Amino acid sequence: MARAQGARAQMALAYETIYGTPPVSGFRLMPFARATLGSEQPLLESELLGYGRDPLAPIKDAVTADGEVVIPIDVEAFGYWLKAAFGQPFHLSRKAFQRRVSGAAAVLAENDSGSRARPACPPTSG
Repeated sequence: MARAQGARAQMALAYETIYGTPPVSGFRLMPFARATLGSEQPLLESELLGYGRDPLAPIKDAVTADGEVVIPIDVEAFGYWLKAAFGQPFHLSRKAFQRRVSGAAAVLAENDSGSRARPACPPTSG
């Protein structure tokens, strides 16, 4: 199968809903500058002995898929590339953030009021 090159090259991106299951729909055409993606399946020499002087036919090794994609810094598509590289984004709720800040403020206020800071470990007798 021929691979498109130059201005005819296109790349479609879709996310997996379940790990290891190829997506069926939701593909989006993505801009890219250069791509060297490909797969290879090398042959291994047979290590079996006892079949005379003629070696056995080589066997197929595991398929390795690798390469790189150079992407442009594009305002519309950069978020898709970030999600593909790092996964689904998550957000902290405002309440969780406020609880953390107010808890830290209480600790700072306690330390500023003149009381001694509590040691992390109780002193050992000795």
